[in-house]
Amino acid sequence: MARPRRIVLVRHGESEGNADDTVYEREPDHALRLTPRGREQAQRAGAQLRELFGEERISAYVSPYRRTLETLRELRLDASRMRVREEPRLREQDWGNWQDREDIRLQKSYRDAYGHFFYRFAQGESGADVYDRVGSFLESLYRSFEAPDHPPNVLLVTHGLTMRLFCMRWFHWSVAEFEALSNPDNAETRTLVLGLDGRYSMDRPFEHWRTPEPYDITG
Repeated sequence: MARPRRIVLVRHGESEGNADDTVYEREPDHALRLTPRGREQAQRAGAQLRELFGEERISAYVSPYRRTLETLRELRLDASRMRVREEPRLREQDWGNWQDREDIRLQKSYRDAYGHFFYRFAQGESGADVYDRVGSFLESLYRSFEAPDHPPNVLLVTHGLTMRLFCMRWFHWSVAEFEALSNPDNAETRTLVLGLDGRYSMDRPFEHWRTPEPYDITG
C-alpha cells in the first residue's frame, strides 16, 4: 500500500456568499463564485502549496461547487503533475434550495442551541449526514492507496465544515470535540503528515470557540 506522505485540505477562497449572504436568495449555493479577494486568497495559498509539493505528483479531489473549482484553478498548481477528480461527496452541507436570509439566520440560531452535528436544516442536511458521506469518500480514498504508484500527495479542495468533519472521521474525534471547533478561514489549509511511526498528525489544530464538554463513554 502506497500511503501518501501528506494529505492537504484547503477551504475555498472568499465567495460571493461569504461577502453578502443575501445572494443565496437569488443564486444557487453551488453556483456562487469567488470574489476578487477570494481569488487573491487562493493564489497566496497556491504559492505555499507549490513550495510544499515541489516537483512531486498530486492526487487532487475537488468539490463540484463553482467556488471550489475556481479555488483549485487559482492555486495554479502544475497540471502535468496533478490528477484531478471532481468529488460530490466533498460538497458543502446542503441547506435546501434558494434561501431566505432571515429564515437561515433563525435556523443558524437554532443550530447553535441544538448542536452543529445533529441539527438538520429544513430541506437540507445535518452535520451527521455530511459526516456519513465524508466517511464513504474516505473508504474510496483508502482503496486508492492500494495502487503502488499512488502519488505522495493528496489534495482536497472543499469547504470549512467538510474539512472539520473529514478530520473528525480520520482522527476519531468525538462529537463534543467537533462541536467545539471553529471553521478555518477562507483558503486556509490543514495538512495531515505521515510520521515515521506510520500515523498521521495534523500540522496545526483548528481553533476552538469553546472548551469541549467532557463525556465518559464508559460510564
